Amino acid sequence: MTAFNDESATGDALRRTLGVSRRSFLSTCTAAATAAIAAPVLGASPALAQDAGRGGDHGGSVLIPANRRGIILYTVRDAVGRDPLAGDLPSGFREVFQQLSRFGYRQVEFAGYGQHANAPGGANLESVEGARLLRSWLDAYGLRAQGNHGFIPPSWPLTAPDLDTFKKHLEIANILGMDHMGTGGDPTGSAYRADWDVAADKWNALGEIARREGIKLYTHNHDAAYAFLLDGGPADDQGRPTRSSGIRKLEYFLKNTDPRAVWLEMDIFWAHVAQYKFHTYTAHDGSTQEKVFDPAGLVACNNKRYPLFHAKDGIVNTTNGMGYDMVPFGTGVIDYTRFFTRVGARNYHNPMVEQDNAPSATDPGQSLKHAKIGYDNLAALRKKRH
Repeated sequence: MTAFNDESATGDALRRTLGVSRRSFLSTCTAAATAAIAAPVLGASPALAQDAGRGGDHGGSVLIPANRRGIILYTVRDAVGRDPLAGDLPSGFREVFQQLSRFGYRQVEFAGYGQHANAPGGANLESVEGARLLRSWLDAYGLRAQGNHGFIPPSWPLTAPDLDTFKKHLEIANILGMDHMGTGGDPTGSAYRADWDVAADKWNALGEIARREGIKLYTHNHDAAYAFLLDGGPADDQGRPTRSSGIRKLEYFLKNTDPRAVWLEMDIFWAHVAQYKFHTYTAHDGSTQEKVFDPAGLVACNNKRYPLFHAKDGIVNTTNGMGYDMVPFGTGVIDYTRFFTRVGARNYHNPMVEQDNAPSATDPGQSLKHAKIGYDNLAALRKKRH
């Protein structure tokens, strides 16, 4: 794999690398979008963090307004879980909120409600009382909760205990002031259309329950969710389809869920891993077809369905099966300037900086250092001048 940008030479390099003709490479979302997405969203120079502190939002040039700059707390999970009696580094929700606010963040996405038992409030804040305490700290440091990777009922049809727990989490979300509540997993891990039909039914029902409580329910992707759906061709020995129509799993999910009740959070890193891994499929007639995934193009075609993003960066690695290694946001090759320019709606989208490998066993302060780098580079994103 090569790092790519918007220049025609590198676009041609990508097509040669993946064996895709210029015609099949173009999106078919709309005629207007076709010209805009003739190359995938890869290959930016790292954002310049030194531009972040120059003051103001520079009119319309800033891609991510100050009040939309967020982080998922999974990035700093070691700090949230740190024993406050063990040293001087920030620990627990309250001190981590304070530090993130100092960096400039104005939004957080939770990854559960647990912290170290010695932190104020105790180990488990997954309750109405815990949510009120968390809300008081968020308010004190000028932060807003914008989502949570939390409880999605495993049962379907719903059991009474699962429904009660789901409603408790909706109550917690409302206390925290969230517009959105979601999960860190895919709707189903299956490759088969029948299972995605069941997942769509379940999410439509859950989404309607959430909508009645004023919450937008969202699902989150990893790379496999943007692989091709198996929906036809010869059946295997268990009667399951073995070939694809070329539609991707989450594209199918989008078409079969209620846009008033079900929302998505795109993890942009994993979407680019999917672009690297899943660019050919076996059609129903047995032929091999090529179709390069365009993450920003999918969002542009379904813009209001994607209120949240995980802004996670990577450098090229063609030896690990994914195409990328994770690095602090703004220090990799994913072209976030182009991505956020293409998807637009900057006062609607909520990008959350994420780095799965930010915690370090040898540097206890690394995850917060990387959170600062991520904030500065998110704030530095500017529209390209023509």
